[in-house]
Amino acid sequence: MTEVNRPPRVGGWTRFVTARPRLSLLIALVITALAVLAGSGVADRLGSGGWEDPDAESTYATKALEREFPASQPNLLLLVDAGSASVDDPAVAAEARRLAKRLAGEKGVTGVGSYWQADSSAAPALRAEDGHEALIAARITGEEKQMGETLDRIAPEFRGAHGPVEVSVGGPVAVRHEMQTIIQEDLVRAEVIALPVTLVLLVMVFGSAVAALLPLGIGIVAILGTNAVLRGLTEFTDVSVFAMNLTTALGLGLAVDYALFIVRRFREELATGAEPLTAVGTTLRTAGRTVLFSALTVAVSLAAMLVFPQYFLRSFAYAGIAVVLLAAAAALILLPAALVLLGHRVNSLDLRRMFRRGRPASDPDEPKTSAQASEATQGRAWTRTANLVMRRAPFFALGTTAVLVLLGLPFLGVKFGTADDRQLPSSAESHVVQQHIRDGFPGSPGGGLEVLAEGRATPAQYAAYKERIAELPEVLRVDGPLVKGDSAYFTVLPKGEAVDDPAQGLVDELRATQAPFDTKVTGAAAVLVDSKDAIAERLPLAAAFIAIVTLLLVFLLTGSVLIPIQAVVLNALSLTAMFGAVVWVFQDGHLSGLLGFTSPGSIETTLPVLMFCVAFGLSMDYGVFLLSRIKEEYDATGDHDQAVRHGLQRTGGLITAAAVILAVVMVAIGTSRVTNTKMLGLGIALAVLMDAMIVRSLLVPAVMRLTGRATWWAPGPLRRFHERFGLSESGGEPEPATVEARDEERNEERDKVAARR
Repeated sequence: MTEVNRPPRVGGWTRFVTARPRLSLLIALVITALAVLAGSGVADRLGSGGWEDPDAESTYATKALEREFPASQPNLLLLVDAGSASVDDPAVAAEARRLAKRLAGEKGVTGVGSYWQADSSAAPALRAEDGHEALIAARITGEEKQMGETLDRIAPEFRGAHGPVEVSVGGPVAVRHEMQTIIQEDLVRAEVIALPVTLVLLVMVFGSAVAALLPLGIGIVAILGTNAVLRGLTEFTDVSVFAMNLTTALGLGLAVDYALFIVRRFREELATGAEPLTAVGTTLRTAGRTVLFSALTVAVSLAAMLVFPQYFLRSFAYAGIAVVLLAAAAALILLPAALVLLGHRVNSLDLRRMFRRGRPASDPDEPKTSAQASEATQGRAWTRTANLVMRRAPFFALGTTAVLVLLGLPFLGVKFGTADDRQLPSSAESHVVQQHIRDGFPGSPGGGLEVLAEGRATPAQYAAYKERIAELPEVLRVDGPLVKGDSAYFTVLPKGEAVDDPAQGLVDELRATQAPFDTKVTGAAAVLVDSKDAIAERLPLAAAFIAIVTLLLVFLLTGSVLIPIQAVVLNALSLTAMFGAVVWVFQDGHLSGLLGFTSPGSIETTLPVLMFCVAFGLSMDYGVFLLSRIKEEYDATGDHDQAVRHGLQRTGGLITAAAVILAVVMVAIGTSRVTNTKMLGLGIALAVLMDAMIVRSLLVPAVMRLTGRATWWAPGPLRRFHERFGLSESGGEPEPATVEARDEERNEERDKVAARR
């Protein structure tokens, strides 16, 4: 006969993380303090570029021109406004020449040219069509940090009134520097918004203020640790400043997800009468395994960005993988130690009790604590939802799929572009300068195409090549060549915008134009063309990597062949609303006034890749939470429909709460004044809400109801492989007494459901 009250077993991992909980937390505190020191100043070492392919033709040409012809690549533009006077007025011209001479004498500045430079063949392009504005162009040399320091030093000296003219500072280096500054400021504001709102939401979810503080603490540890990792990476490679936004969002969001799941399971075990140490052991064998699995799936999605050459995307992989692993490690090491010390006090400071004071319980069989009562109420609501969805499974499966596809249709009209000054607020100085240039200057000064010619050639050959370029239909003017040794370069101004479709087509035409020497084309449009080609070339590899590893991980979790395929397809389907909204809002400009941004009429090329990897990983995060609980119930009962109902009942509220909290964090990030960051935050917020509230709540249960017991099928060899290497949330055979208790609990739940019907 089975001994019901035998002493509980505590596994090796549980013993390891809970042996000295106070010492563990003290060590964690020391490590966190060291991470604060190690990560200090990380923002100042991050770059604001990284969209170009380092192995592309345009990158090679850019570096060669910077080395041989620094004046060919101006990155600093001074907009000289003569007011009501003409730029050809003698007093205006004299002051402008004085400013140009002074700029040429600044350390770290080279290649100064201007409209007033008598020997400049590009002078007409540097004069506004109305004759009241003109440009001084120059190049700030050095690495990105050095360029920023030089700009900070010289900009105040040139900005503002100088005699008869007013000077504004712009150009690519000013755009990047201003973007980096704004991102850092906005990130601080996002954290100030997200942290207190997250704490309030956690209190609403848990009831207990003590329990609510645990996920927040785990998130802060993960964020500070990742900042230290990024600081270390900057010693070896370039890292984008945009990655800090992902660090904050994922660090807080995933830490909340993992801590929610673990604390919720721990409280469930305490409610059954388990001692704290036993409850922690059960939690780690069940929810702990799920958290580990979830972290792996998210890390896999983010790791796919490492296949792309642009350091903008690779930076998000560095930051994302680090923060995911740190959040999981903190949840699986620090959190159990804290739970052992807290024990039943994890339910202390129940702030919701004051709102129920004096209200008698409506059902004497309901749990007595307010937290348990709330969870029971939510469980009944999710049970009703599951019953409704599964009774009308074809309707919900087809209906939700149709809605998601419809929401994604605007993405079919996507146009890819590059990040420019329009990422900044309309009031930003560098944006204002570039807008004046777009509206009032012929062609695209500072945004044309450069053709590098390498190899000996005669003046006649250069002239013949220049004539062939000038005959191309999209060319406004060709300047040059400027010859130095065996190299020369031509500047080609397109008729329209610097990176619009005709300009991109012109890049291909220039590269196809025959010449008696080697030619390389660079410029904004060329960089965009090469970036698009690099992404298109590597995108199948990234998608295959995500799909194959996700299929394997979900198979190891479930032992099913069909469930991994469902997971990948439904996860991808959950992202359609995000991509449709990105095009409808940020490309087409709908809601631009409400959200406060300027639409460039395109989407930056790398953003959809980034958003897919992040949102897909987060969707898998929620998918693993749901599937693990369904699998646990199916292993215990063999009842497929009941397993789906039970999984949704136990995790529906948890997933929704986690999604809302993560959405709050992403919306806080989305308050940024930089359009790409706004797009990233608001887009992923929409994706996680659609996934939690539509896909996990409606589509997944409906599809699993339609596939029935076939959902769990696997051929013999794969089934044996899973039996040997697979993982499950149950963590092995439970104690017989536990099985009996849970069977009795489930029978009572089924009786209550039947009575309500």
